[in-house]
Amino acid sequence: MSADASTARPRRAGRPAHDTVPLIRRAGPADADDVAEVFLAARAAMTYLPRLHSDEETRAWIAGVMLPSSQVWVADLRGRVAGFAALRGQWLDHLYLAPAAQRGGIGGTLLDHAKKRRPRGLDLHVFQQNTGARRFYERHGFTLVAEDDGGGNEENLPDAHYRWRP
Repeated sequence: MSADASTARPRRAGRPAHDTVPLIRRAGPADADDVAEVFLAARAAMTYLPRLHSDEETRAWIAGVMLPSSQVWVADLRGRVAGFAALRGQWLDHLYLAPAAQRGGIGGTLLDHAKKRRPRGLDLHVFQQNTGARRFYERHGFTLVAEDDGGGNEENLPDAHYRWRP
């Protein structure tokens, strides 16, 4: 799985205002369902992704693997999880936003939090097709390290390795 930020879309009514600041907090086991909802909704919007796992399998993976093995931070906006970032070592393994929370600054807030947690730098992979996420990371100081054919991800899609160093 990769650290793809959800694809960029125009801002619509009902989305958080740019000045809305979420509470960034460490995710716990009780957040597994909310994190899974964000993950599933964000990836469903990426129509180029193959569907490899059922929703139930994805929920089990998030609760049983991702949350226990990573530092997961959620963006809590008015009591709802609007997005999350998962760090494992120097890697930003996941950064996903609920579709309704996109383009409101929450992704940048999560990314800034991840940078503070990893002040020496971060690496991530993003699908090459996810041009919105690639622009997002580049705007936030990440540089392209390499592109490959996708043999390293379960989706078998070409990806790009980005790195941020302070």
